[in-house]
Amino acid sequence: MKPFRFPLQKVLAWRRSELDAAERKFRQSAAALAAVDRERAALEAAGIQAEMLVRGWSPLCGRDLSALGSFRVHVRKNDQQLAAQRTQCSARLAAARGAMLEARRRLRLLERLQDRRLEDWRAARDKELEDLASESYLARWSHP
Repeated sequence: MKPFRFPLQKVLAWRRSELDAAERKFRQSAAALAAVDRERAALEAAGIQAEMLVRGWSPLCGRDLSALGSFRVHVRKNDQQLAAQRTQCSARLAAARGAMLEARRRLRLLERLQDRRLEDWRAARDKELEDLASESYLARWSHP
């Protein structure tokens, strides 16, 4: 009997590489989103730290308050930009997740087809071996 050969093996390998690429893109999108979140958290921490630092100064002058006000505006502006970046990163992450799940679905479909074909091949092989064993047994009885 011929050895098992799945005719769509190249397609299966291509689907695996497609899934790998989709998973890599998903991980990159997740990392980009996490980086934006870290940057927003660092910006917020810097704003809080500056606020607490200025409040702790005992001789406080108008220039200090003006600088703090300018820093607050800077922090708010950067936070808005980071919020917009986060929205874009979230959209890219959602698209990458969808592409990854679709690639995974297509790969599993081919893997299930391969498994089904392998089971059919094994059943045919087992039947052929059983028939051969039966013929061999019968041939042994017919020639004394």
